[in-house]
Amino acid sequence: MEEAKEALKEIVPKIKASEPGLLEYMPHTVKGRKDKNTIIFYEKYKDDEALKTHMANLAKNMAKVMPLLEPGIDIKTCFEIL
Repeated sequence: MEEAKEALKEIVPKIKASEPGLLEYMPHTVKGRKDKNTIIFYEKYKDDEALKTHMANLAKNMAKVMPLLEPGIDIKTCFEIL
């Protein structure tokens, strides 16, 4: 987990700088015994095109982090209420 967090500290600013349609991109850790090795990303995009750009770059941008993660990414799409 510590290695993944350090890699994200390096990678996330670069992703934000290279994707102008990316409005929010914040990794979070989760407290609690059950979820102690969980990282959740809060992401917000200007539009569908910005999301497509991000997804197209994801493998390249996260190459340093992916080997540190357990298999089975759980992706959920959330929609704002307000």
